[in-house]
Amino acid sequence: MKLSARIRLIGEHTRSLSIARRYFVVNGFDGALTMLGIIVGFYHSNPGPPDAAALTVIVSACLGAAIALGASGLSSAYISESAEQRAELQELEAAMVLDLHGSSPSLAARWGPWLVALVNGLAPLLISLFILLPLLLPETFSLLRANVLETAILLGLGAIFLLGIFLGSISGHFWLFSGLRTLVIAIATSGVIILCTPN
Repeated sequence: MKLSARIRLIGEHTRSLSIARRYFVVNGFDGALTMLGIIVGFYHSNPGPPDAAALTVIVSACLGAAIALGASGLSSAYISESAEQRAELQELEAAMVLDLHGSSPSLAARWGPWLVALVNGLAPLLISLFILLPLLLPETFSLLRANVLETAILLGLGAIFLLGIFLGSISGHFWLFSGLRTLVIAIATSGVIILCTPN
């Protein structure tokens, strides 16, 4: 079965698409805020452009956190969603007094957790990699005559703002208010990190 057909099947028989969309925002926000927190902490400790050794430490810490968030999101979502889908399928079989093995609801219940798990795992990983671009490609961003840490912080704030806009669009709230609300959370979190991090 083609991927598009599987996604359509999942959408018809389960709530996995709406759950995956919600997980994308939640875990994407977690990934972006985690990267922002680590980078702000490093930047506050040493505001100047990082040397090669410091950059290696920062990138290693951020990549470690991003991979851990991705793996945690993937495994936890699959375990929880597969259990939920199995329970819902069993309830449906009991109500219909039928064995639905091999049916469309059964296939949807099998593939739904994978879709949710992939979104839940990839969202923080991909958004983290986007924020880390200035650190992963420092020579390219140095051509802009900008501090790569400052650039990464701006990308982090931008990613969080865009996630807020997306959240507003799916919840029916005014997009600008929703984006600014998540941005304020990110700025406030950065402020707390600066207050708690020795300079």
